[in-house]
Amino acid sequence: MVEDDGDLRFAVSAALRSEGLAVDEVADLPAADEALFVTGYDCVVFDRTLPSGDAIDYVDKLRRAGRTVPVLFLTARDTVADRVAGFAVGGDDYLVKPFAVPELVARVHNLCRRSGAARPPVRRIADLEIDTARRQVHRGGVLLILTRKEFAVLELLAARADQAVPRAELIEKCWDEMAEPSSNVVEVLVSQLRRKLGDPPLIHTVRGVGYRLAPLTTGRA
Repeated sequence: MVEDDGDLRFAVSAALRSEGLAVDEVADLPAADEALFVTGYDCVVFDRTLPSGDAIDYVDKLRRAGRTVPVLFLTARDTVADRVAGFAVGGDDYLVKPFAVPELVARVHNLCRRSGAARPPVRRIADLEIDTARRQVHRGGVLLILTRKEFAVLELLAARADQAVPRAELIEKCWDEMAEPSSNVVEVLVSQLRRKLGDPPLIHTVRGVGYRLAPLTTGRA
């Protein structure tokens, strides 16, 4: 989230986090450049007019460098010419201020789903069914009530089913820069997920690496 208005940045980031998304916040383009250099994001939200310049020029440079991260421009500049300019440099979406927060959240979710390889709307692992569009999880036909963060972790594990997902990647994708890597947030959440998913266990610990979602009973559960 690249926005120089601190109150707006905080409010939008809080709304996105409440939907289970990990959000990093910066106030200017140099900080955005540094964040994009070290982290792979599913979506970037840019205010257009920043103290360090017009985000359109920055996104144009990103695209010319081959960067394909989905971009949403969030701005008070509302003319047709402004919107056309945003799309012309490779912006994927354009939302004019003032805006409805639920609409922004929906647009960000859409761009996050668009990034990377196409994701199937429903994933199935054994008798577990994960509906990514409705954000619902069933096991053995029974609806499970998960928190947004639990859903985010399960969705990432399901996207890499049968593969070990490193703990560091879970933190990067499902939390944000405020999460302390040495804390036990991942372990606590995985433990909660295991209890909700029930038996036979589907989430397995890969020692020294992270976790794997698979219809296996081998390994630690």
